[in-house]
Amino acid sequence: MAWAGKLLRVDLTGGTCTSEALNMDWVNDYIGQRGLGTKYLMEEIDPKVDPLSPENKMIMATGPLTGTNASTAGRYSVITKGALTGAIACSNSGGFFGNEMKNAGWDMIIFEGKSAKPVYLLLQNDNAQLIDAVYFWGKSLWDSDEGI
Repeated sequence: MAWAGKLLRVDLTGGTCTSEALNMDWVNDYIGQRGLGTKYLMEEIDPKVDPLSPENKMIMATGPLTGTNASTAGRYSVITKGALTGAIACSNSGGFFGNEMKNAGWDMIIFEGKSAKPVYLLLQNDNAQLIDAVYFWGKSLWDSDEGI
């Protein structure tokens, strides 16, 4: 079993980051990052929610193999209600982020609400905080990356 057993809830409206236990019953019933992330999304939003409203949520989820030595074990998914179709949208990505997220101890990150100003999420192992990003607003990706 390659689950860390916890998720990070990021409340952009309140500016808080809270650790919660992962629902292990759902882990067994909804296999993998896409299934588990979709279950959380469907339990937490109204099916009629406007996809572009603060009531929608964005979930970044890793799976049971993420962070292991298995082939393609760096994958993660982003699950939300999509603006194009109004249905569940799921995007899968590779690279280092999924592995780093799992190694930091997070199976899932749930973003909710809307921030009054630009912020970014800083993850340092089990420490998570929202940092003011006004300085980076309007700057290029390269300048922002150097600044962070």
